[in-house]
Amino acid sequence: MKHILIFLLLAGTVSAQSKREKKVVFVIADGIPADVIEKVATPNIDKIIAQGTYTRMHVGGGKNTYSETPTISAVGYNSLLTGTWVNKHNVPDNDIREPNYHYHNIFRLFKEAYPKKQTAVYSSWEDNRTKLALAEYVDLHADGYELDTANFHHDKQRDFMHNIDEKVISEAVAGIKKSGPSLSWVYLEYTDDMGHMHGDSPEFYRAVSLMDAQMGKLWEAIQYRQQHFAEDWMIVITTDHGRDEKKGRDHGGQSARERGTWMVTSYKPLNSYAKYYEPGIVDIMPTIARYLNVNIPDSVAREVDGTPLIGKVAIAQVAADLIQGNIDVKWKALEDAGNVKIYVTTTNNYKTGGKDEYKLLKEVPVKQEHALVDVKALNEAKDPFYKIVLETPANTVNLWVK
Repeated sequence: MKHILIFLLLAGTVSAQSKREKKVVFVIADGIPADVIEKVATPNIDKIIAQGTYTRMHVGGGKNTYSETPTISAVGYNSLLTGTWVNKHNVPDNDIREPNYHYHNIFRLFKEAYPKKQTAVYSSWEDNRTKLALAEYVDLHADGYELDTANFHHDKQRDFMHNIDEKVISEAVAGIKKSGPSLSWVYLEYTDDMGHMHGDSPEFYRAVSLMDAQMGKLWEAIQYRQQHFAEDWMIVITTDHGRDEKKGRDHGGQSARERGTWMVTSYKPLNSYAKYYEPGIVDIMPTIARYLNVNIPDSVAREVDGTPLIGKVAIAQVAADLIQGNIDVKWKALEDAGNVKIYVTTTNNYKTGGKDEYKLLKEVPVKQEHALVDVKALNEAKDPFYKIVLETPANTVNLWVK
């Protein structure tokens, strides 16, 4: 009888844990290179790291490749949201003229999977919700404060932007405590403003410290939800770009410091991909999707440039070369078991809302780490184009050969 009671108690504990809903808050603190977040004292962020993980990351896509991406704010936001680089999401600057919505963002994927669950955006930029996250997939919002010159007088020192960030954080804290949205995006701008105005300077470092205090408030709100509700929360804090090496005022190029970013998360541990390679900002979207148990449809997954940072990952670091009608595909194996299926198409119809007909050309063991794929029968064009997808039970990666 005693053993039966123990079994029932354990079963009840497991059942209670399985019923806890998973929720995510991700934060973009604009324009902070990795060396600065590591140098400035950030006691509140350190508390999150103590529970979770800190890792360096990169933005900017594949340098000198088809996916090279400007290290500019809105470009980085959309790479985070869609898990793709600029050659796909088509936001090359802050104007956000013609985003390619065929590449689904995390808000759309989440709402299609869980239409009754709430999403939220807390931001100074209204465009973050209306043009990037897409308002139709956002239930709660507090944004557009950059347009409110009555309550936030635009002084030359741009201290008004700190006041806006404070408003954004207060709304996010209140929204999380009251409603507990399942997926929330918080955007803060003041750090980037101080970087542009003062470069590497006490003013910039002070802005980072103020941001850290804001993260403390956000973390307290998350802990409140976890203590009073059957919820498990993951916070992800990152940035959208670094700064130039010389003065720290500018960004947009492909220098190491402009590309060098970072991520803080309360989740632990990250997987072997995150441990052995430098993740990119595009990895955050599939990571959030995996944590929230969002199934990404195959057609979308084949376009995502990111790799999940949590859970099992079988392959990473894929590269390919076209050699006399064969594509020489290489990868790094992160698991010894299982096979990798190699699909190839010569079209890019997905870009315009169409469908690409992939052909399975090879299946080899993951641990082989390479395959020579004959594509002579697929493309006789003078300048051939191939989209290659490598699928395993654990993850999918893609690349283009042009």
